[in-house]
Amino acid sequence: QVQLVESGGGLVQAGGSLRLSCAASERTSRTYTMGWFRQAPGKEREFVAAINWASASTRYAESVKGRFTISRENAKNTVHLQMNSLKPEDTAVYYCAAARSPYGSVVSDHQDFGSWGQGTQVTVSS
Repeated sequence: QVQLVESGGGLVQAGGSLRLSCAASERTSRTYTMGWFRQAPGKEREFVAAINWASASTRYAESVKGRFTISRENAKNTVHLQMNSLKPEDTAVYYCAAARSPYGSVVSDHQDFGSWGQGTQVTVSS
């Protein structure tokens, strides 16, 4: 399994920005979708965004479209989630995950992801 380590969480006011990063332990450039999920207290884990590493195809949850951007940095084997215009309802633990997927395919079902990071807390104050 791929080892994943998230960073970049923290406390921010509504309307502010944060960038999360996820460093993978091995080269994932050919056969993976890298995704971000989040889980708020008392709620189920939900899909946020994902990117097919090889093709750079992306997919977003409707709730974050236009505000969040997922990208990958090949040289550092790292995926980023740029979060702008943050809202209090974005408060959650954010998890990075990896799923094997063919070129161009962007999976979003958490059951397809076999590797997970430890999570990073994002808190947005009103």
